[in-house]
Amino acid sequence: MKVLIFWDIYWRIWRNAFLKEYKDLVLKYSPDFIIANIENISSWRWPIEKHIKELDNKCDIDVYTSWNHIFDNYFDIKDYLDRDNSKMIRPANYYENEFNYFPWKWYKIVEKNGKKLLVINIMSKTFMKDDVYNPFLKINEMLKEIDLSDINGIIVDFHRETTAEIYALWFFLDWKVSFIYGTHTHIQTNDELIMPKQTGILTDVWMSWPLYSVIWVDYESIKHRFLWGVLWWKMEQCLDKNYVVSWCLVEIDEKTKECINIEKIRIRWTL
Repeated sequence: MKVLIFWDIYWRIWRNAFLKEYKDLVLKYSPDFIIANIENISSWRWPIEKHIKELDNKCDIDVYTSWNHIFDNYFDIKDYLDRDNSKMIRPANYYENEFNYFPWKWYKIVEKNGKKLLVINIMSKTFMKDDVYNPFLKINEMLKEIDLSDINGIIVDFHRETTAEIYALWFFLDWKVSFIYGTHTHIQTNDELIMPKQTGILTDVWMSWPLYSVIWVDYESIKHRFLWGVLWWKMEQCLDKNYVVSWCLVEIDEKTKECINIEKIRIRWTL
């Protein structure tokens, strides 16, 4: 079973760089499932419903994952997010109790051609602004509660700052899930590995964005933070014509749920 994973499809780039490569990639790799993080497709702060629908119409993506900005455009997309057919999932470990309700799903089971894939979104407590439930304990609870008897593969999107934490979660989840990948640090790492018990890891998949930028931001608009310590200066989006689209392809033994291969790829091109 092949799973193609994209993350942080950024701003207008998904309308040109990502869509330009998408069909060729699907033809080349013939994935069974496709996962994409779309938190930044509408500028750099959480998508609006218009852009989610546009992506739905142009791409056959099975699951959309998200991060710590999930409520930035909440009132625009809350109805979409609560629909039964919504492809979007949120980090699973926000606190929920009688005083507060967070909308939509925190995991999704997708079935295609007789194969079932479970995708879980989880977020770290370390160096993140949101206070969330312990991700190790939450994902352990989820794997006990979900019926895994006919699941062919389990993918975890772990949104975190530190490398050490995702490695610790990798050890903790070895043999329990098929593949865990990290997001948020915005650089494709060179550490794709498979545990002896066959759980795979990639610390960060990278993103689709302007290549010569400071994490999508134009250097001239952000240099004040580094040179003067000025935080209020308005950041401007980088409009450089050099782009990079990155992703990884994960192969899973659908009988054992074991990760058997990880291939990371990136394409650089000029618009």
